[in-house]
Amino acid sequence: MNAMDNMTADYSQDDYDEAVNNSMCDFDEWEPSYSLIPVLYMLIFILGLTGNGVVIFTVWRAQSKRRAADIYIGNLALADLTFVVTLPLWAVYTALGYHWPFGVALCKISSYVVLLNMYASVFCLTCLSLDRYMAIVHSLTSTQLRTRGHMRASLATIWLLSGVLAAPTLLFRTTLYDAETNRTSCAMDFNLVVSKPGQEPFWISGLSISSTALGFLIPLLAMMVCYGFIGCTVTRHFNSLRKEDQRKRRLLKIITTLVVVFAACWMPFHVVKTMDALSYLNLAPDSCTFLNLLLLAHPYATCLAYVNSCLNPLLYAFFDLRFRSLC
Repeated sequence: MNAMDNMTADYSQDDYDEAVNNSMCDFDEWEPSYSLIPVLYMLIFILGLTGNGVVIFTVWRAQSKRRAADIYIGNLALADLTFVVTLPLWAVYTALGYHWPFGVALCKISSYVVLLNMYASVFCLTCLSLDRYMAIVHSLTSTQLRTRGHMRASLATIWLLSGVLAAPTLLFRTTLYDAETNRTSCAMDFNLVVSKPGQEPFWISGLSISSTALGFLIPLLAMMVCYGFIGCTVTRHFNSLRKEDQRKRRLLKIITTLVVVFAACWMPFHVVKTMDALSYLNLAPDSCTFLNLLLLAHPYATCLAYVNSCLNPLLYAFFDLRFRSLC
């Protein structure tokens, strides 16, 4: 029976094989997931492709009116667009009962793009938050730091760091054929670095926990600190806001909403993934009931994380009058 071996180094729709923490468990997957999840993936694909395409085109067209925030938002949309292009592959994979018919190359590339999107998205949001922090809390002294050159350097760092952190997927992702079920999965294979059977759980747990820390917890903490200082500054000067400051507050509202929605969409996935990783280290329950619950929750927690890639354009359209006018 399929199990939770690869809910770890990336968040693509992982198959589950025999190497579960407790191999004596009888895991029962919810069969409607094979039909429901692909439909949701294709819906996210259509909305994400259209919405993020519009955002990128709008940011590109309005070159003379671009704010620093617009550049980060455009890169956030680019990360989301790159990711949603892979969703038809994951939809077919799920519909076929986690059988991967597309070969090793697409398995590696698609998985890499998924993880690249996770890191690039959260890093873009972190830079957006830092930019608002500098613009509002240090409005008089931040001019020299908030230059176009510094912004280009931060964007280059975002994509380079995201690419490096996602690199283990290119190394370890591959196709694995199971003769018993006659299915080929796109899964993590640690045979390149594991010499003893007992070492694999540490690789699984290490990659899982590190990706959650670097791709969610630490950036989220940095954003919360920024908004804490911003909140104090805005509250202190609430009654004396100039027109320019009011525009900053509206932009701040948009970015805060993006961060909150990102955290809400990604939190369940990282909770499920971390609990699975901790169970490998015997730091969380490893009962069959608990592991089966994680197995059932994982596809839907993953799907909720994917939803974030099509929500951002809707948030821009709903909250940003300036964005609507540029469209």
